[in-house]
Amino acid sequence: MNTKDIFDITIIGSGPAGLFASFYAGLREMKVKIIESHDRLGGKVHVYPEKMIWDIGGLTPVPGRQFIQQMVEQGLTFSPTVARNETVQSIQRDDTGMFHIHTTKTIHYAKTVLLAVGGGVIAPIKLELDHAHQFEQGNLHYSVKRLKDFQDKRILISGGGNAAIDWANELAPIAKQVTLIYRGEALKGHENEISRLHHNQVNYLTHTQLGKLIGTDGHIHAAHLKNTETLQTHMLEVDAVIVNHGFHRDYQLIRESNLDIDLKDDYFVKGNAAGESSVPGLFAAGDILTYQGKLHLIAGAFQDAANAVNSAKLYLEPNTVETALVSSHNEAFKEKNKQYMYN
Repeated sequence: MNTKDIFDITIIGSGPAGLFASFYAGLREMKVKIIESHDRLGGKVHVYPEKMIWDIGGLTPVPGRQFIQQMVEQGLTFSPTVARNETVQSIQRDDTGMFHIHTTKTIHYAKTVLLAVGGGVIAPIKLELDHAHQFEQGNLHYSVKRLKDFQDKRILISGGGNAAIDWANELAPIAKQVTLIYRGEALKGHENEISRLHHNQVNYLTHTQLGKLIGTDGHIHAAHLKNTETLQTHMLEVDAVIVNHGFHRDYQLIRESNLDIDLKDDYFVKGNAAGESSVPGLFAAGDILTYQGKLHLIAGAFQDAANAVNSAKLYLEPNTVETALVSSHNEAFKEKNKQYMYN
């Protein structure tokens, strides 16, 4: 093992938590590597490139695509080593405390590891309806890539969480008609967004689920909707169907590592607000980390990332300061700060 191949911290995942951790670790002059299973950085935000992101303090709403660009630019500020198209399969810790990170291509070595994998390598939960797959190349969608593709169309959205509600509100001003259905009793989104459904004249039906898709040549033209209480059905003519039923999680990384990681619900890493897990030197940030008082927002992922990096720095250098100075005090930003101040 060549010492130049050993990193102070290896970050697994390049979503909001992973990219901010990379930036913050650079502030703390740590040698950083990022491992990402996809060919591009940005994490799950790529699922909704045109969705407006509201929940970051001090940042006016921006579409996901722009947010990704800004995150990546910030995350690469200190030129970390980046390994793309590599899925981490397991993590081992040897007798010296060195972590061996096994991927689909090679083995990486790190003094500390930060898990920032969110929900893991994810895939949308698809409809378990007969012949539903034949419409996936047509007008059955599991994500929204471009809003304009739905202009002047009759849209049916299935799902009752924030994603489904957000899409209903985003699409309502440009669509001919938006209908939102949810099999439960009450929608689960933020209160203000649910109120916006009324303002945007979105027709939403609770206790309702998809019963059958009707179409020809890979194109849906109607859907049978079923009331889960009365069992009554009715047909709705549609031009597009969007399904937001959540995502499947890939448990392989946790399952095949020989680390004694304390878990919650068989997947989430149980830790604390400092990002520490039950394994010395292994830290977590973002959606994969759970602890009392956890903030499940992108803003919370940023705080998790900074706390975890500070913990990793203290783990490596017990006598160092607990937190970094603010970024404006860092030498790397003096010239950049002048640009912003005087332009």
